[in-house]
Amino acid sequence: MTRPILTAAAMRDAEAAAPVDLATLMEQAGQSLAEAASRFAGSMPALVLCGPGNNGGDGYEAARFLVERGVAVRVAALAEPATDLARAAHNRWTGPIEAFDTAAPAPLLVDCLFGTGLKRGLEDAVSQRLCALAGEANLVVAADLPSGVEADSGAILSPVPAADLTVAFGALKPAHRLMPAMARTGRLVLADIGIAASTDWFELAEPVLPPIAADAHKYSRGLVHALAGTMPGAIALAASAAARSGAGYVRVSTGAPIAGLPLSIVQTGDAKLSDPRIGCILVGPGLGELPHFLTLALTSRAPKVIDADAIALVGDPERLRGQDAILTPHAGEFAKLFGDLPGTKAEQALAAAAHSGAVIVFKGPDTLVAAPDGRLGFAPPAPAWLASAGTGDVLSGIIAALRARGMPAFEAACAGVWRHGRAAERAGPSMIADDLVAAL
Repeated sequence: MTRPILTAAAMRDAEAAAPVDLATLMEQAGQSLAEAASRFAGSMPALVLCGPGNNGGDGYEAARFLVERGVAVRVAALAEPATDLARAAHNRWTGPIEAFDTAAPAPLLVDCLFGTGLKRGLEDAVSQRLCALAGEANLVVAADLPSGVEADSGAILSPVPAADLTVAFGALKPAHRLMPAMARTGRLVLADIGIAASTDWFELAEPVLPPIAADAHKYSRGLVHALAGTMPGAIALAASAAARSGAGYVRVSTGAPIAGLPLSIVQTGDAKLSDPRIGCILVGPGLGELPHFLTLALTSRAPKVIDADAIALVGDPERLRGQDAILTPHAGEFAKLFGDLPGTKAEQALAAAAHSGAVIVFKGPDTLVAAPDGRLGFAPPAPAWLASAGTGDVLSGIIAALRARGMPAFEAACAGVWRHGRAAERAGPSMIADDLVAAL
């Protein structure tokens, strides 16, 4: 099941439209935070840090519910509450309140200083004190976001200690799935606080793949036609990944035999793409400076995945208008094709999709899948060991197979990204791209 992702502004709108008042939402957030923290950390003594805003109000509520769970709790406040909601929550806390700058550390640190409204970095003294307290804690739990993170972009506005657990309230925020903030959130759980999150932005979840019909044959299961270039190893990885991802037939146009390809993959000197049975064309991995191969692919009416060298050869995104295309650029390829687009990575991906009319898989440790109609999928964390040669070729092959099998372009790209990450988990930290193919 997908989990919704809301910007800070969208979250405020969702809270305003909730069927209960904001005070009830805050109480539910505090209760959820207390439950998650106590399940995660057990009964270890806790220090709850409360800021002046509503994130601090969540902290006062959480402290109250932690005490009910038998946890020894101390509360330290950065400043007096500055909102009516935070003041009300503060008044419901009956225990002592310490000063933030002199509070002693505790085994469990609950960070409720600042949340989704943060737009500038913490003052140096506050940031240093937060980092010091986190460094002396056994476990750090963050309320909604670690303090110092910008919710929409994932930017680190000031030094942020890494949380062991982050409890998101109501919906995930872009920063939970965008670098560099994603690396600071630790384990992420989503607390239902009683809002309805309606959005086209979501975290990718395990896909439902097309079933194989009882009367299926190799063409009905999907024909992927790949175009080889000057570096045959890359297209071999991509073609092998397509075969391992359920394509019924994988064919590679090549001027010379490619060693190491599975025997089930057909190698042909014929680069004609007029075959109506083609379910998806794959062009780019290992292509080199062969622009006529990209032109050949763009003249075909078949769906296509454009990766690697072929992305650089596109030149003008307008060439993709009217194409049934999926592009899979990393950051350098993205900038070369689309230029220096303004906004967050999420906004850049959507702008590129709208401009080109193509589905964009904006790769990286925080991969995004953007559709021209505004849908945006955020990949869950994938292992860092995916950062090795050839793994992007494997991804393009997976997506091509799923597209050839009949999945719509956006859904095929989302499913491919999800499967790519999970295969890497199975392959393990010593994997190379060949192992990733095998793990599919």
